[in-house]
Amino acid sequence: MRIVNHPILTFPKRDMVTFTLNGQTIEGIAGEPIAAALHAADVKVLRHSHGRHRPRGLFCAIGNCSSCLMTVDKIPNVRVCTEPLRAGMVVETQEGKGKIV
Repeated sequence: MRIVNHPILTFPKRDMVTFTLNGQTIEGIAGEPIAAALHAADVKVLRHSHGRHRPRGLFCAIGNCSSCLMTVDKIPNVRVCTEPLRAGMVVETQEGKGKIV
């Protein structure tokens, strides 16, 4: 879901780009947070908690919590709620505390 029409705000046209999530190709708007592109693609679970493996999704959306940590371009612990989307990014669900590959 993405807001495209608003009574007050205007949204400038931006380029659509593709990226992958766990090997699946997804489309998003260049420069928007990765989490926003995932949400628009109906991806709600970004990771699982360490202890009980409960699903975690977008929570604070300002980079303060750890609910959105994912591996991006082989770099673990990236807060996807604040990381801008670029074409060709490789995003992966992070297991545990993340490992540098």
